[in-house]
Amino acid sequence: MASAHLPLTWFGIILSLSCSCLAFQATITPRAPRPSADPQADLRSDSSLVVIPTHVTTVSGSSITSLSRENFRLVEDNVEQPIVHFDKDDAPVSVGLLFDKSGSMKDKMLKAAEAVTAFFKTANSEDEFFLVEFSDRAKLVVPFTPDSGILFSWISHTKPFGMTSLLDAIHLSLAQMKKARNPRKAIVIISDGGDNWSRHSAREVRNILLESDVQLYAMGIFDPNYSRQREAETRNGPALLDELARQTGGRNYPVDDLNDLPAISAKIGNDLRNEYLLGYYTAATRDGKYHRVKVDLSVPRDMPELRAWYRKGYYALSQ
Repeated sequence: MASAHLPLTWFGIILSLSCSCLAFQATITPRAPRPSADPQADLRSDSSLVVIPTHVTTVSGSSITSLSRENFRLVEDNVEQPIVHFDKDDAPVSVGLLFDKSGSMKDKMLKAAEAVTAFFKTANSEDEFFLVEFSDRAKLVVPFTPDSGILFSWISHTKPFGMTSLLDAIHLSLAQMKKARNPRKAIVIISDGGDNWSRHSAREVRNILLESDVQLYAMGIFDPNYSRQREAETRNGPALLDELARQTGGRNYPVDDLNDLPAISAKIGNDLRNEYLLGYYTAATRDGKYHRVKVDLSVPRDMPELRAWYRKGYYALSQ
């Protein structure tokens, strides 16, 4: 465990918001779930079936949802694996929202609240959510619930203050995620700065995150008017968030303009709803080791250049 006051700037990712008194009301109507053709499968389970959620986009970021099983090649530890499970369903997701209520978020709360509303509009009725707020310390304020309105109500009455313990918030969220009832799990962060107050180190959080089955998404609200004292944090924070997001198959979305925040939030929600689920049986059952996974695309030449976003590996269960 690292000492407090880490000079590490964690620039956006799990949904963080704070607000003293928002004159903002929203009606959130989740979408109905689409039935799945195959049973849900976990990224990590007691069986040898490994399922890798994969999001495919064009270079510009547009989702591609028309591919078939034959368009994918799946490799574990340099050995190609037959794809035995293939689905494109809108499976329910367990989501942890990380809400930055540090003092620097004071003037950003209205747009942050709009971002939360946009994200919830992409949800389906079987999703569940929890809310972690963080400033000087991280705190679980709303445990898992299917009612997103409870989270929004809490956010709209939050008063910003203090420093930023983002790493502690991620650590706490990963512990809470062990209670999730859905196989698919994601952390979404909204924050305007890097970590400067956590007890947990970046290495510790990175290792725990890689051992989990959780995708991490981030919205980092960049402020060009940061002070010299926070320059190193602001410079290093986005890189670390980007690394963590990519390793888990999520995305880090820098926010240069607050007006773009709701649209980016909605895009994250849609990213989660437009994933392919690729499953294979591994021979590495219960060896307790980390296994690297690679997803390659094979598409017709007349298609645009595509990119695959997916978890880069997993820890097998131990004996």
